Amino acid sequence: MPELPEVEALAGYLRQRAVGRRVDRLEIAAISALKTYEPAPTEVAGRAVVDASRHGKFLDVLFEGGLHLVVHLARAGWLHYREAFPSTTPLRPGKGPIAVRVRLDDGSGFDLTEAGTQKKLAAYLVTDLAAVPGVAKLGPDALAADLPTFTERLRSRRGQVKGVLTDQSVLSGVGNAYSDEILHAAKLSPFAITDRLTDAQLATLHAATRQVLGDAVERSLGQRAAELKGEKRSGLKVHARTGLPCPVCGDTVREVSFADSSLQYCPTCQTGGKPLADRRLSRLVR
Repeated sequence: MPELPEVEALAGYLRQRAVGRRVDRLEIAAISALKTYEPAPTEVAGRAVVDASRHGKFLDVLFEGGLHLVVHLARAGWLHYREAFPSTTPLRPGKGPIAVRVRLDDGSGFDLTEAGTQKKLAAYLVTDLAAVPGVAKLGPDALAADLPTFTERLRSRRGQVKGVLTDQSVLSGVGNAYSDEILHAAKLSPFAITDRLTDAQLATLHAATRQVLGDAVERSLGQRAAELKGEKRSGLKVHARTGLPCPVCGDTVREVSFADSSLQYCPTCQTGGKPLADRRLSRLVR
């Protein structure tokens, strides 16, 4: 799933490439992806792209006149920029990977695509960002939150720190991958309970959040959209590295699997050398 660093980089790429161009037309190929009915997609035609930004994990493309195309890429969504499209024929709604296409006046543009069968990419055309439910509920940006804000937000929700850190209403922008990386850098178990964390542990977690996300943003900015996934993978130390040696201590990276997701961690770095049990089968190690 694209998280804060990748969405920030996609917004940066659009600022460089698309801002100042006018929209030829906006095409909706996956009807289920568009979550709003008014304004109509035809109203984007002729408007200039004014800006591109990010709200948590939401990408926001701003058009002339205050019209926003806000997109949540979900687990398998992505943005593909095209210097030229193979055809000028409008897309037909169907079962292909393209959900939304934005054609610009110089012949270039971008596709918002989604792989797989679970189609959860969501696009909103709005004049008021508060009309996007997910944006309206976002907590403070995880990269921008200072230590007092970070501490208050983490302590506002009692639960396992992995789940709280990825709750977008607590802090916005962190998902499954970077939460694994942040907790590894902070040397914390993903199952540690937030209201049991000391001030020192929260300070370390805050610093790790800023470091991991900041480094990922720095690596990602300037990359082409097609290069971002590879860049993300190259910077990961524990996430998606089950069975490989931890680059910090050499212990084997382990995994806990859930119904529709998994987490990875290093026992030596994070849990005092003790493997975490699958929470579906036995008591958690904290």
